[in-house]
Amino acid sequence: MLRQWPQTERPTFRAIQCGPESLTDAELISVLLRTGTGGQSALDTARHMIQEGGSLFAAVTKATGLPSEKTARLAASLELARRVLREHLNTGDTLSSPAAVRDYLRLSLAGREHEVFVCVYLDAQHRVIESEELFRGTLTQTSVYPREVVKAALRANAAAIIFAHNHPSGVAQPSQADELLTRSLKDALSLVDVKVLDHFIVAGSGVLSFAERGLL
Repeated sequence: MLRQWPQTERPTFRAIQCGPESLTDAELISVLLRTGTGGQSALDTARHMIQEGGSLFAAVTKATGLPSEKTARLAASLELARRVLREHLNTGDTLSSPAAVRDYLRLSLAGREHEVFVCVYLDAQHRVIESEELFRGTLTQTSVYPREVVKAALRANAAAIIFAHNHPSGVAQPSQADELLTRSLKDALSLVDVKVLDHFIVAGSGVLSFAERGLL
């Protein structure tokens, strides 16, 4: 059991002394869990979560069989990360690469049970103005209306825009409908001089970029 370990070897103590970056993925999760389940230590429980989920992201977003208070702590840690990234995006920094927006969208959309369509509005210098969830659909389809996207972009006074939606199926590959929708949105926005910079598909821990695939 973790409580029988020397204090200097416990993840929480090491996080205090050496910083959280010194901890393994399982140790970080164990700090959030505080205690284990089913007779296991918090660290063993965390290791099992990662092994069962197949990745750190899946372990945190799709954890099953945990008491509600532990699930709430994990969910709160993710929400905190989302808000930190959102705040970072809204500082007005110019986007030199899609990395920051990609990380934010992965955290925001992965694990959702329904399809969600998000717009990130940018000014003429490609500084983030705001992000907005415009449409929410079912597990298999979502209705996105170009007219509403154009209205939203004009309302935000955007000069450029980034789209994102999730695939609850876990497959980060664009469907024919995704490609047709992107072209339709791009054509509609070009009429009001709003440039489409990218369209991301988020599925599990994976993110696909239309721009990187040459699909814009």
